[in-house]
Parts: sequence; structure tokens; C-alpha cells
Amino acid sequence: MSQGNNTRLGIALMVAVSVVFASQDGISRHLAAEYNVFMVVMIRYWFFAAFVISVAARKAGGLRAAARTRQPVVQGLRGLLLAAEICVMVTAFTILGLVESHAVFAAYPLIVAALSGPILGERVGWRRWAAIGVGFVGVLIILQPGMGVFDPAVVIPLASAIMFAIYGVLTRYVARDDSTATSFFWTGTVGAVGMTCVGVWFWEPMSAADWCWMGALCLTGALGHWLLIRTYEVAEASAVQPFAYFQMVFAALVGITVFGEVLEVNVMIGAAIIVAAGLFTLWRERLQG
Repeated sequence: MSQGNNTRLGIALMVAVSVVFASQDGISRHLAAEYNVFMVVMIRYWFFAAFVISVAARKAGGLRAAARTRQPVVQGLRGLLLAAEICVMVTAFTILGLVESHAVFAAYPLIVAALSGPILGERVGWRRWAAIGVGFVGVLIILQPGMGVFDPAVVIPLASAIMFAIYGVLTRYVARDDSTATSFFWTGTVGAVGMTCVGVWFWEPMSAADWCWMGALCLTGALGHWLLIRTYEVAEASAVQPFAYFQMVFAALVGITVFGEVLEVNVMIGAAIIVAAGLFTLWRERLQG
């Protein structure tokens, strides 16, 4: 099969991406429990920016071509929004754990679908609105508002999902004029600058062992993004995107086996509903694509 249409390889790569990013989430949870979240994310972004710059430098036109955009404000907003979203999600890992955080975060494709109409002018039919409504029911099952055991902290991963959805919609918006390489460049560099402005004020001494974990965090981040780029090079996004939900599965396994988290029944049911609604939404987008 020719490059760009190798669905089997694309699916295998997306599953690998999910494993790598789930590992990254586990390492992030460990480090953020010991050190300030802003510092951890800042160091991660330094390595990410170096990776992005090295990738851009090797492409035709070099850094100047990668940085060229007609939408610097929107690109800058995207980069800062993603950095902030990562801080919020890592905070959720330390408070709620990986299982519950990822279960709620899985709603982000539904939020993207809801926002794509008013922001991008895309047509969102009644079937997709119904799927969005069903997915929201799944979120409510996880949150359990009014049940007497509602934990306000569960709103943190929901806020992260909303932020990531807005980031995703803005990514689609800038893609009308800018290449993927340009968006990738701005994401890494602007995020690194933004996190440095905040993170340096929260610097803490780190043990030698945790510096090793920090190195692993940086490496998994670079590897995950490289695999993701490779995934979209060999297969259509609509064909492989449903398999991104495996990240929630692998992250849950890390949370249960490494951190001793418990998979509650309401979280399992709610997550299943959210994933089913998300898969239906992706299927509808593929039909209309």
C-alpha cells in the first residue's frame, strides 16, 4: 500500500502513540505529586521546543518557512492554550488520578463537534447533536452531581477537555492557511516561552532519580509526537482517530497497576457512553468528509 493509505500501519502507530502518551501521563502524575506543576510542564516544554525546532530545521525552507504564518495571534493563542491545558490536566492527575481524569477528558471530541458549528461554520446535524447530548449524559454519570458524593475536583479534567477542544477547533481554523508543520512549530515554541515565563518562579531542587524520570517524560513526549506525525503521514486521520481512545484504556491500566487507583462503576459506565458517542461523531464526520 502506498504512503498515505496504509490504514493497518496507521492504526498500529496510533495504538503505539496511545501507549507512549499514557506512559507520559503516569510519569507526569508522579513528578507533579513531588514538584510544582508549572516547573514540570516548563521543563517538558523546553525539550518539546527543541524537538520542534530540530524537526522544522530539517524541512525545506528551515525555521523561517516553519514560522511563516498569516495568523500569528491565533497561532500564539493556540500555543498558550495548549500549555495551560496541560497544566490543568496534570493537576487533575495529582488530585483525581489517571482513571477518572481520562474518563472525563474523553468528552473533548464531542465538545469539538459542538464548537465546530459556531466557530468554523461547519454543519452539525441532529444526529451529531444527539451524540453530543448522549456524551454529556456520560459526563454527568461520572460527575454524579446531586448525589451527595460530588467532588468539585472532577470539574478540573472537564475544564481541560474544554480547553483542548478549543485548541483543536483553533487548529482546524489555522489549517485553512497554515501547514501542519507551521502549527506544530508555533505550538512548541510559544508554549515553551509561555511556560518559562511562569515556571521559572516555581523552580524547586529535584533529586537525581526524579531527573531521570524527567528525562523519560521529555523523551516520551518527543517520541509520542513523532509517532503521531508518522501516523498521519501513512493513514487518513478519520481512519485512525477512533483508536486514540486507547490512551484512556492504557492510562487507566497505569493508574490501577502503578498508583493503586480504583475503577468505579459510574466512571466505567460514563466513560463507555462518552466513547460510544465520540465514535459515532467521528463516524458521521467521516461520512460527510
